[in-house]
Amino acid sequence: MADNTKKLMLKAQINEITEYHIYRKLAETSKDSNKKVLNKIAEDELRHYNFWKAYTKKEANPKKITIWFYYIISRLLGLTFGLKLMERGEELAQKSYNLLSKTIPKVSQIEKEEKEHENNLINMINEEKIKYVGSIVLGLNDALVELTGAIAGFTFAFQNTKIVGAAALVTGIAASFSMSASEYLSTKTEDKEAPVKASIYTGIAYIIAVIALVIPYFLLKNYYFALGFTLINAIIIIFLFTFYISVAKEVSFKKRFFEMALLSFGVAALTFIIGLIIRVFLQIDI
Repeated sequence: MADNTKKLMLKAQINEITEYHIYRKLAETSKDSNKKVLNKIAEDELRHYNFWKAYTKKEANPKKITIWFYYIISRLLGLTFGLKLMERGEELAQKSYNLLSKTIPKVSQIEKEEKEHENNLINMINEEKIKYVGSIVLGLNDALVELTGAIAGFTFAFQNTKIVGAAALVTGIAASFSMSASEYLSTKTEDKEAPVKASIYTGIAYIIAVIALVIPYFLLKNYYFALGFTLINAIIIIFLFTFYISVAKEVSFKKRFFEMALLSFGVAALTFIIGLIIRVFLQIDI
């Protein structure tokens, strides 16, 4: 057996034992059905490990940093996100498995069957964050589109960072309450579960966006710089949330990112012009 093939096998073996420990560690802090699913996937990973061990004739140690990375990510951002992010990382190693399948034909079939099984098990995970992702999207979308536009308008109407910040903060908080109430009524009307939780998720997402968009106006004196940093913060929020959704829901990152960015910045540009017109025609001088 070629040295390169042995190295690829050992690498695959290390990946399997690392993932085994990740799933076991997550199972220890999970409950009910999720615990069973995670333990089942862990058993599959251990079986994969032993498959490679039969060829390498060696024991392999797991990557402790990788274990803790995915464990912390999964605890903070949800099991579904953490596990699917890890599965994305596995796709990068697909070339290695393809090469190994030329030496061991059984590899490709096992990999295909186990991948399908693993994906089915991950999709069985019951998680609250994913249930209410629609409410979070609603809160973030509305805040980014409406408040970014309002801030741009306020900036050129008032041209004073403190006044713009205060006006945007009041507007944002009031809008978050309004959006929460609307989500509650909408969810209740559609007979969905837990309308109160849905409204809370919407409100929290909106408030987080408000704080991120408004804070530059309380830290900077130049309103041009403040507006610039607000737009940068908006892009960061859109990027992070779109990445989260693209991983957790397995949807296109590029399409969603550009859609949200164009909406937010299109509205901001329009209200920017409106604010300038209002300032000129109403002769506002602050």
